[in-house]
Amino acid sequence: MNAIALAAIGLFIFVLGYRFYSKFVAEKIFRLDPNYVTPAHRYKDGVDFVPTNKFVLWGHHFTSVAGAAPILGPAIAVYWGWLPAVLWVVLGTVFAAGVHDFGTLALSVRNKGQSVGTLAHRLIGQRGKVLFLFIILILVLMVNAVFAWVIANLFISYPASVIPVFIQIPLAVWIGYAAYKKNMKMLVPSLVALAVMYGVAIISSQVEFLQIDLVRYMGGEEGAGLFGLGAISSAFFIWIVVLMVYVYIASTLPVWKLLQPRDFINSHQLVVGLGILYLGLLFTNPEITAPATNPGADVSWFPLLFITIACGAISGFHGLVSSGTSSKQLDKETDARFVGYLGAVGEGVLALISIIAVITLFPNREEFSASYSSFAAASGGGLGNFIEGATILASGLMIPASVASTIVSIIVVSFAATTLDTSVRLMRYIISELGVEYKVPQLEKKHVATSIAVLSSAALVILPEGPNGFGSGGYLLWPLFGTSNQLLAGISLLLISIWLRKLGRNYLITIIPMVFLMFMTLWAMFQQVFLQWAWYNEGSNTLLFIFGAIIFVFTLWIILTAAQALMSKSNPGFSDEDLK
Repeated sequence: MNAIALAAIGLFIFVLGYRFYSKFVAEKIFRLDPNYVTPAHRYKDGVDFVPTNKFVLWGHHFTSVAGAAPILGPAIAVYWGWLPAVLWVVLGTVFAAGVHDFGTLALSVRNKGQSVGTLAHRLIGQRGKVLFLFIILILVLMVNAVFAWVIANLFISYPASVIPVFIQIPLAVWIGYAAYKKNMKMLVPSLVALAVMYGVAIISSQVEFLQIDLVRYMGGEEGAGLFGLGAISSAFFIWIVVLMVYVYIASTLPVWKLLQPRDFINSHQLVVGLGILYLGLLFTNPEITAPATNPGADVSWFPLLFITIACGAISGFHGLVSSGTSSKQLDKETDARFVGYLGAVGEGVLALISIIAVITLFPNREEFSASYSSFAAASGGGLGNFIEGATILASGLMIPASVASTIVSIIVVSFAATTLDTSVRLMRYIISELGVEYKVPQLEKKHVATSIAVLSSAALVILPEGPNGFGSGGYLLWPLFGTSNQLLAGISLLLISIWLRKLGRNYLITIIPMVFLMFMTLWAMFQQVFLQWAWYNEGSNTLLFIFGAIIFVFTLWIILTAAQALMSKSNPGFSDEDLK
């Protein structure tokens, strides 16, 4: 099949979904009110509650939820063939992700900008809330470990991307100051910042002196490194320390100083990056060489496909961003459709081109099958295959391979870094909420909660040893990241369903994807975590088993509690404002 035709079909369905389905949900189900006073105005504090232009907020929201997952997941999932991957990305985005992201944003806006974890108290009771907060805490801890691991490894593999990524920080601070203190529009300064970043990227890709290659500085791959760890492990350790210092600072600053302007720059990166890839697709006009299905796969696609592709189809982390940060910045309630649903569509567009970049990379089916010989091989090479495939697509616009690979790695790192510091900020919120819950006032302090979040994340990514040696925490936890992410999405859809039912509205649009997602994810978790740990790995990955067992038990408990709340006719403390 021709890759352009496949992309056109997918994009057309995305357009239909946003144009018609999201409009139906906004007007008939959530009934958005343009005159409703949002939490951003009601509780405006200049730190977390900041009324924000919907285009700027969309940029923050999208880049916070995107990360590397909508690239990595689809690049792995094509192991089962491109057809199931494309179907899940397209249909999942329209009927599951869009409703989930939009729904958690609308739910939070109507409830004082509170996170879904906090709202669980009103919807499923005190016990359900505490269990849900612990599940969220474990998830964001894993997000921090996984994405820090991804960024550190990309810095090691693509040293030319380091300076362009870090130069974005002072540029974003300058834009934030100009926009909020001098009332300057963000658009032109952010475009200038992007031009500076890519100008530096072009230069650094050609000039070795500007490539921050820590492995080379320590004598190459065979070098002794720090404390005898070896050059690669030492470089990894240094990057993790640098990243944790950065996220500590970034997650404690007011959102307008760094988070919003940097994410606005990254939203332009998205447009530029997607523009390069889709235009490159038009000019190169490649054929799909990967098979549509893979009946000889060593691991069944059913149900693992639905957790391998999380971001890009549906992701629980999006609900944390929608209710944790975006709801506190929404200027008008009617902007929720644009920010929430279109944010999910944007990620679907990214996941679709990720699939196409990989399935058109190889010259023939035999070479694709050799690279994707097993699920383990697909997991190890997925991200690298995407970067290589994206580089080939960019060549259609006459962009040199070294420049293209640097720019693609910058985009991946920028998105992952945005997700990382948003996740640390969310973890700080949750730790503070638990401090209130258990009457530990020290945990309510911003810097105490942030220190716990940063130190625990660093320990989780650095300390475990696995197949990749020192610092394998992100690698070891990746199988559980997808399952816990999808479980969180299912629980959030369940909370939205309870809310809609209490308001007397049609909740089929959320309950149907919730049942499907819960069934697939619990099944996949039982297979992947418990059976493989007990029978195949012989207990070698105890870390994975412990986290998985806790999440599995907590989830079943929450489902039983929520089912009772869903069937109950009582109205759990909703105010007249909620019922409008």
